[in-house]
Amino acid sequence: MNLAFRVVVVLFVVPATYFFIFWVPFAFIPLHGQWWIGSLVSLLCAIVVGRYVWSKSESVPDKLASSVAYGAIVAGGIGFSAGFFGPIIFTPEANQGPLLGIFITGPLGFLLGGVGGFFYWLRNKGQTRTRNS
Repeated sequence: MNLAFRVVVVLFVVPATYFFIFWVPFAFIPLHGQWWIGSLVSLLCAIVVGRYVWSKSESVPDKLASSVAYGAIVAGGIGFSAGFFGPIIFTPEANQGPLLGIFITGPLGFLLGGVGGFFYWLRNKGQTRTRNS
């Protein structure tokens, strides 16, 4: 996979993982003023996920199902995050803003990513797709 695209994906996945882990589980766990525990756990999870995404994005899947699933997960995650966090950032007073990511941009990104993965597989069907650099 292209190095620039890998960097962009990792730079997107790491902060999204950090904020998701920090806000979702630790919103329900009382830390009694020791917020650094949640921050440390979130940072460790984000680093692990970033390393995993970096290593898995080095080679592109060679089977149809893998290519479709990879495209659907990446595009669905980007669509969900943009639709969920975008309204929170740009219009914080809108109380139903994050529903855009849950019901529209996430599923739409998942479907379009799957279709894109299918066409990517059709285009590169007979080529070697591993990087040795």
